[in-house]
Amino acid sequence: MASITTTSSVAVDGARIFYRQSGPSDPDAPIVLLLHGFPSSSHQFRNLIPLLASKGYRVIAPDLPGFGFTTVPENYTYSFANLASTIDGFVSALGLRKFAIYIFDYGAPTGLRLALKRPDQVVAIVSQSGNAYKEGFGAEFWAPLRKYWASGAREDRDALRGALGIDTTKWQYTDGSPHPHKIHPEAYHLDQALMDREGNKEIQLDLFYDYRNNIELYPAFQEYFRKSKVPVLAIWGKHDTIFIPPGAEAYKRDVEKVEVRFVDAGHFALETNEHEFAEAMHAFFERFKVF
Repeated sequence: MASITTTSSVAVDGARIFYRQSGPSDPDAPIVLLLHGFPSSSHQFRNLIPLLASKGYRVIAPDLPGFGFTTVPENYTYSFANLASTIDGFVSALGLRKFAIYIFDYGAPTGLRLALKRPDQVVAIVSQSGNAYKEGFGAEFWAPLRKYWASGAREDRDALRGALGIDTTKWQYTDGSPHPHKIHPEAYHLDQALMDREGNKEIQLDLFYDYRNNIELYPAFQEYFRKSKVPVLAIWGKHDTIFIPPGAEAYKRDVEKVEVRFVDAGHFALETNEHEFAEAMHAFFERFKVF
């Protein structure tokens, strides 16, 4: 019987974290925490969740603050440190003890901060364009953001507003995909509709600027890989121009139990390659006996 995905929300320090989940309710079931990227939400995992659940995993995918259907207090400060703190509270609220994390795009600096705080609880990492190395940045995509990081100027902030429109949102889904006709348009239109909510674009611009602080933590993330011996599956779309393949290969420098794989897809690889991901993840978890 197919696994049913349900939705719920939980209170965390004045926020209400929306999440999707599926799989066994057994408290000893292996848990996989899925952390999405920009400009999406837990909706990006809608196809992967039931596939993993059918293999016996309890799968949990929250919406990060500023995305999807999570709500936060008006005075919430949008930074990656705060996103990680909120997700840390979410983990506590659900009573999660041991779990693997799936990190994609913005989910990477969020999830890796979580791992730094809970090194004994994170049993494995699946990184899909979850960057932790300077080699992983696509030069053309990141050039205008780097300019804003360097200046902090209003004109450089305003120059990024075009990246928050539907054309760029659609491009992130379709760029590099050999099968763009298989990508359902409701995915990027939902992302855009939620991003178009009043005040949300300023939130996104704040996070664009704060992203520079993630890079400063890369040495700490890399030290964590070396010391924790956490197994890492780096599985990326080989045509991704945002976080490019060298970022996946770089994990080999610091991770002892590492597997690097590339799929025939772009940035949002789960839109077309979800079965490949589910099979690779299950085999990886089994190979390293992470649960």
